Amino acid sequence: MKLTDYLQLVDWTGRIIRHDKRGAIARNTAAILDRLGIDDQQWLAMAEHFEDCFQTFAGAEEKLRLACETLDYQRPPGLSRCRSLLDRSA
Repeated sequence: MKLTDYLQLVDWTGRIIRHDKRGAIARNTAAILDRLGIDDQQWLAMAEHFEDCFQTFAGAEEKLRLACETLDYQRPPGLSRCRSLLDRSA
């Protein structure tokens, strides 16, 4: 099963769960990748080559900087790569 198929399955399942139960997704809610602002082809490429894309950390710049501060790193490793792959405005 491709990762995008799995995410769609989880999204679909959340939509059929009773709306009075935790985890329900309203039918009029946008698809999961749309809600996250991620292009499906970009997501698939990242998922298939995750370790090539991110050698140490993966995430938004704010989270990377916070992790590096906590771990006493001088600068976030792979920051430019994360920006190019995860920036929603790109």
